[in-house]
Order: sequence, then C-alpha cells, then structure tokens
Amino acid sequence: MPIYDFKCRKCGKTFEDLVRLGETPNCPSCGADDPERLFSAAAGISTTTTRERSTKVARRKASGIKREQDHAQREYERKYLRDES
Repeated sequence: MPIYDFKCRKCGKTFEDLVRLGETPNCPSCGADDPERLFSAAAGISTTTTRERSTKVARRKASGIKREQDHAQREYERKYLRDES
C-alpha cells in the first residue's frame, strides 16, 4: 500500500496516509471524506536528462576510485620491487 499526500478541500489541512489503490481517506482534522491527492515530492519523474546526469555523477565517482586504486597498486609494486631488489 503506497503512502500518498492529501490536502483537505474543506479545512485545507495537509496530511499523508497509507491507503489502498482506489480508496480515499477521511481528513484527520475535520473528517471530510473528499481530500485532494497531491503530487509527492519523492515521486519524481525520471527523464533522459536526469538519467544522464546521474550516470555522469556515478562515472565520475567510479573514475576517482579507479584512479586511487591504480595509484595504490603502483605504490605497492614500487615498494615491493625496491624491497626485493
């Protein structure tokens, strides 16, 4: 059951409630039975632009991690060769 945001048409109070599909809750403040369902901020729409942006951020982070791992590997090999020679 999803959580939806609602706004009472009678008293104007906003509230959220866990409801089944097709059901509408009563206002907890005034008891009105016809609240308006609001678009939740967490229910964003994924578009090509947002997917590309998040992919770019993930690749940038992965690139930084890869650079650090490569640097650590080179340092390890350099010290190993120096100690074993």
